[in-house]
Amino acid sequence: MAKQKKDNSVQSLSRAFDILESLSADRKGKRLTDISDELGLHKSTVHRMLGAMQDRGYVEQIDKKYKLGLRFIHLSSQLLNSIELKTEAEPFLRKLSNETGQTVFLAIREGAEVVYIDKVEQFDSLRRYSIIGTRAPVYCTSLGRALLFDSTDDELKEFFGKIKMNKKTAETVIDSDTLIAKIRQYSDRGWSEEAGEHQAGVRCAGAPVYDYRNRIAAAISTAWNIKRTEIDPDEIGLMVKETAESISKLLGSI
Repeated sequence: MAKQKKDNSVQSLSRAFDILESLSADRKGKRLTDISDELGLHKSTVHRMLGAMQDRGYVEQIDKKYKLGLRFIHLSSQLLNSIELKTEAEPFLRKLSNETGQTVFLAIREGAEVVYIDKVEQFDSLRRYSIIGTRAPVYCTSLGRALLFDSTDDELKEFFGKIKMNKKTAETVIDSDTLIAKIRQYSDRGWSEEAGEHQAGVRCAGAPVYDYRNRIAAAISTAWNIKRTEIDPDEIGLMVKETAESISKLLGSI
């Protein structure tokens, strides 16, 4: 019974993709009957699937014809922006890695998490790709804090009040008022930090990357062993900030 249910779910998903691909082939849109006849599906099945996709913005109906919805533009723009961002940022990330001797990260924000989309090390390695797609909490990472620079105190208060914040290490700050004060301080100087809050023994400095609308699109950071006292956090932080500013200018930020 379980296998049959799984097969039915896969079949429904496949049919949904067939419908979307059919709509993508005709910019003028298609009627329910046209889609049903083309795909050999019962009209009630097509109507049910179109309704579900319409509710989520993937399909829209105009004059009894169905077309792809604006939700696809949003998804496509996110993908294209990520690809462009990685391409434009890579030389700067590599330069920063060479100058600091540390690994450098590039990430974007999704809700209460940062999502790593690139990593540059001192040597070429397949390990570079092991980080891509992994996630970390916003509240206890320098990347996450940098991504919150353009949020107001009220927005931060609401945000921290809605998410679950756990102690990742003994150093992790989970008090929202303290976090807001830190983010304001970091925002004023242009780079963020955390010392052993996400991973014990690791210190990080991060800075936001702005797009052509002067909105935060991503953040970069570098990390090092907290025991390396010869490394000046302020010096590293300034280098990270300047690198983020260079990438921002390339993306059209003023």
